[in-house]
Amino acid sequence: MQVTSEIKLLFRSLRHRNFRLFWFGQLVSLTGTWMQNIGQAWLVLDLTHSPFKLGVVSALQFVPMLFLSFHAGVFIDAFNKRKIILWSQVAFLVLAFTLALLVWTGTTQYWHVVVLATLLGIVNTIDMPARQSFIIEMVGKEDLMNAIALNSSIFNAARVLGPALAGILIAVAGIALCFFINGLSYFAVLWGLLLMKGNWTSPKRVPGSGVMRDIGEAIRYIRNTPVVMTTILLVSVVSIFGTNFNVLVPVFARLELHRDADAFGLLMSCFGLGALIGSVSLAVLSQYGPKPLFLLGGGAMLSLALLLLGLQKSYGLSALLLGLTGWSMVTFFGMANTTVQLNTEDRLRGRVMSIYTFTFGGLTPIGSLFAGAIAHWFTAPLAFALGGLIIGVVFFIAILKRSRIQAWQGD
Repeated sequence: MQVTSEIKLLFRSLRHRNFRLFWFGQLVSLTGTWMQNIGQAWLVLDLTHSPFKLGVVSALQFVPMLFLSFHAGVFIDAFNKRKIILWSQVAFLVLAFTLALLVWTGTTQYWHVVVLATLLGIVNTIDMPARQSFIIEMVGKEDLMNAIALNSSIFNAARVLGPALAGILIAVAGIALCFFINGLSYFAVLWGLLLMKGNWTSPKRVPGSGVMRDIGEAIRYIRNTPVVMTTILLVSVVSIFGTNFNVLVPVFARLELHRDADAFGLLMSCFGLGALIGSVSLAVLSQYGPKPLFLLGGGAMLSLALLLLGLQKSYGLSALLLGLTGWSMVTFFGMANTTVQLNTEDRLRGRVMSIYTFTFGGLTPIGSLFAGAIAHWFTAPLAFALGGLIIGVVFFIAILKRSRIQAWQGD
């Protein structure tokens, strides 16, 4: 009986029907997304043989967030989030099938991948904060952290399954099938969204001439809320220097470890396995609420794992360390996401989460270019180590100054 109650507690946010539909649809879709990520990275290396050009493509997927995130938040707060997510999934579907067709017909050029990656980034700029701020509408504040943890668990389960499947498919059937399967996977999300029932949050205003005023209100709120401000700054540092795996791991696997696509896929699956374990840990810890100990500890552990990753060239040890980076990264981002949402007023959530998305993904182009340039001119291990060192210094300072930060949620 005790085991049964613990399991129910672990999955308590799934008691909400709409979240169950959303959760299962995301599980299918995210597996396809990771297959596309792996296929795209290998495609760019096949076309260009350049780590720097791979870094450019990775950066372009996030450049739109750099310029459009703040405006996207105003849009999200003003309209029905469920409908926004529906249309974004349709756009993702079209982009995936387009890339599949180009590769299947043998007409793919580097600029095609560049354009499609940029369009993907534009859609994701709206979709990501809309999905994150929609979760609380499905489960409420009480189950928010558990829902974020379970959502992270499927993201990372897909991170395990997707790369492994992609590596096998690339070796057996070619890259195009990865993109085609990803396109099909979006039908699962669309199906779940269409089956949902409920009275969704009605927009309280229509965006117009006051867009800049609305953005300014969110920025002032963040600036005047120390726990939100500190968390977002830490997310910025980790996003720039600690999340460049799509750029560095394929280069590391190909040029340093001298491995093929299937071995590359397995490395990414090890990263995903560690992240999945981190998600389960986060779900268990969700009953206690977000804690600064886990937030700061996750970032510090990520720093250590990246440093160690950059100091060796063993395939087995690399797989183990990538698992550790996955665990620590999920712990940090899960705590960060929950902390920001629980400390944000409902009317500002779309805008604040868009600014969070800006730091989470919009700054990634800077990191991708940093990682790509270091790997191109020097080595991928050096890029890992430098990123870990910078994160370590910042989190050491944050830990020393923690006592100055008031109102940590859950303290």
